[in-house]
Amino acid sequence: MENKNQFLETEPIGKLLVRLAVPTVAAQIINMLYNIVDRVYIGHIPGDGALALTGVGLCMPLIMVVSAFAALVSSGGAPRASIFMGQKDNERAEQTLGNCFSMQVLCSIVLTVGMLCWNRDLLMAFGASENTIGFALDYMNLYALGTIFVQLTLGMNAFITAQGFARTGMLSVAIGAVCNIILDPIFIFAFDMGVRGAALATVLSQFASCVWTLSFLFGKKTILRIRLRHMAPRLSVFLPCLALGSATFIMQASESVISVCFNSSLLRYGGDIAVGAMTILTSVMQFAMLPLQGLGQGAQPISSYNFGARNSARVKQTFWLLLRVSLTYSVVLWACIMLFPQLFAGMFTADAALLAFTRSALRIYAASLFLFGIQIACQMTFTALGKAGSSIVVAVTRKFILLLPLIYLLPRLLPDDPTRAVYLAEPIADAIAVTFTAVLFFFRFREAIASISGAKAGERRA
Repeated sequence: MENKNQFLETEPIGKLLVRLAVPTVAAQIINMLYNIVDRVYIGHIPGDGALALTGVGLCMPLIMVVSAFAALVSSGGAPRASIFMGQKDNERAEQTLGNCFSMQVLCSIVLTVGMLCWNRDLLMAFGASENTIGFALDYMNLYALGTIFVQLTLGMNAFITAQGFARTGMLSVAIGAVCNIILDPIFIFAFDMGVRGAALATVLSQFASCVWTLSFLFGKKTILRIRLRHMAPRLSVFLPCLALGSATFIMQASESVISVCFNSSLLRYGGDIAVGAMTILTSVMQFAMLPLQGLGQGAQPISSYNFGARNSARVKQTFWLLLRVSLTYSVVLWACIMLFPQLFAGMFTADAALLAFTRSALRIYAASLFLFGIQIACQMTFTALGKAGSSIVVAVTRKFILLLPLIYLLPRLLPDDPTRAVYLAEPIADAIAVTFTAVLFFFRFREAIASISGAKAGERRA
């Protein structure tokens, strides 16, 4: 079992990144379609499409919270499991996997109860109006029932990728996405279920992905297996995972908070059409974020394993390659959005007024997207190396210190066009955050490399 993952420290970095990142990026793109396809179909419902799209968009903060709790456990647990594998300690790696599985189940139960009890109050606080709350509730009441499938699929799939089984991880997502794409038009249009049909299709699709994921991790082909003896929660095992995963949790959960702030401000200044446009802008930004995160997740096992093995040269090579690829992608996508905003907006709506409004807003909202390859490469590497403190600082700075105040400050500074000012908060915050992240990473990465280089030298002398 110990030799199955030796390729992480012997195979050339470029070839290895392609081997791991291409399926992971493909999985993220598929997952993006998974999340977006509901909105594409809903936006084209005859008559009520625009309002239905806005209503489902208001559910996104709650959906982000579900994903954030999956990331809280998995994005800390998976890198730690990889580091233990690099140290040739698969027993501790399996303890990490088993404890994280139990934590995902517990989180699922709490989240499901919370969403079913308080979803109307939450949705109204998120910016729902009397025109859109019905659509939002129809979607959310069904989606909440599938929370455990979402949690286990997203959370446990990270452990599949962390072991180097990127293709298997891609299939976990692909199974659900294909099911969703097939079931959506059947339930939405053929069965005339509208947004409830979209939610039901999503729940059934996530169930299919969950079955595949758990079948692999309980089976014989995996290196690390979920075992009953490792499921009993132990503070010494899962608390370090939660500490490391808290940066990703803050980043994703803050998207929910920020989404609420955006929606409430936009409803005040621009009405339902501005909130509907925000749903589309958020969807388009997933074109950037999810593949970038896929690249980072593909690089994570390489960085974590070799950091655990104290191979500083391979850790450095992995980061610089990740940075070049991520930056190239973000620049190319930014150029496409700036040149063809109507193409992206038109995927989600045929409503002429919403389309015209969104086209203009998209260029503002995505103005700093070309820099985001730097942000993701640095932040994902922080997590891969187990640097929880730095990851948290970066996540908190971008969202809470910069973006949140700007959402409310800019409309006061630019009162002639307050709606435009709200959208402008995103690129300004991103530009400042990327600069801060790059400077912090320069110093902390050097410290991390020096720590394992020194330890390696000490071993040789001994």
